[in-house]
Amino acid sequence: MTRLPHHADLRTATTPARRVSTPWLAVLAGPLSFGIAAPALIVDDVARALDVGPGGAALTVTAFGWGIALGTALLAALLARRGLPVLLAASAALLSAGTVLIVLAPALPVLVAAAAVQALGSAGLTVAAMSLADSARRMGVATASLAVVGATGPLVGALVADVLSWRAALALPLLSALAVPAARRGGAAPVPARPRFDGLGMLLLALLVTALVVVPHRPLAAGPAAVALLLLLVARVRSRPDGAVPAAVAGNARFLAACALAFALGVVNFALLYAAPDLLHRHAGWTSARTGVVLLAPYLFGGLCSAFLVAASARVSPRAVVAALLAAGVAAPLVAATATAVPLLLAAMATASLAAATGQGALAVRAAAVVPAAHRAEALGLLTVAYLLSVAFGPAIAVTLTLP
Repeated sequence: MTRLPHHADLRTATTPARRVSTPWLAVLAGPLSFGIAAPALIVDDVARALDVGPGGAALTVTAFGWGIALGTALLAALLARRGLPVLLAASAALLSAGTVLIVLAPALPVLVAAAAVQALGSAGLTVAAMSLADSARRMGVATASLAVVGATGPLVGALVADVLSWRAALALPLLSALAVPAARRGGAAPVPARPRFDGLGMLLLALLVTALVVVPHRPLAAGPAAVALLLLLVARVRSRPDGAVPAAVAGNARFLAACALAFALGVVNFALLYAAPDLLHRHAGWTSARTGVVLLAPYLFGGLCSAFLVAASARVSPRAVVAALLAAGVAAPLVAATATAVPLLLAAMATASLAAATGQGALAVRAAAVVPAAHRAEALGLLTVAYLLSVAFGPAIAVTLTLP
């Protein structure tokens, strides 16, 4: 990947003419993580309320993971072709509709569908925030907000569930809508003419994302389907290089390597987040409530520090950045798997959080720099898809490894 200056300019034709203030970018992006992390300590509450098992209740998290992965791909394409105002309107509508359904859902199937719809809108607002982040520093703030909210998510979700209800806890991603007016006031430059919408390519991408989300739960069925869909999508990219997945992006080896690393770091982080209650109960006898409080420290540390590291990464050799991320991504699960002392477990979780949050921001900045400027929206969308797919894999891996 090419080396970037410290305050790398990432603006494109879809970047607003007047900047949206950086704190609003954090509000626009961060609450997505509530949909991932807030259910961590209230899955049993949801299961009891709907008279289902914990595995059934956890499907809401899987649905949310599917929705944000699919929504990122679909709504990044919408941004590239229709511009920021249309993206904000569509995302806010989906987010609001899904949240209303969550509040009213009478049964698990409706709740699962509602979580998916809510996630589609939440993903769109995160895409908007990342597209508005026109420097490494602002990208770092946007991605750090995801990590910080993820750190506080389990505790906030548990507190909201205690004070209000578990439905209110699942509605927390709606907080992103508070930043929509500020993002709209920023305005947007005209969107350049783009080729006709590639419906088939987008359908193949959506089906591939769906198959990948299902792989952790039904590997024998979804695995071959994912491989077949990937081959079909590759063929589509070759026949339609300016389609839903541009050839200039999909054929870039450095971009693909960034996607793979972002996914791996996310899997480690989310697996440890969901394994934390079991690990700390097993080795220290801690309750879920105490775990939620104590986990604030490592995950807040990782999220807050990542904002500075993403900004600093623009001045560091790409090889050094990748080496550091790889080292952290390998060390964290090894320590968590072998250590029994609480300080070491917390250090492993802090390392995983720091690596994932820093990786998402730093790799997004660099991935956007190695593709043509006209395809920056799709590149950011696809890299974010790769990272968010880890939401489906990480918790599923944690649940599998911690089963008695």
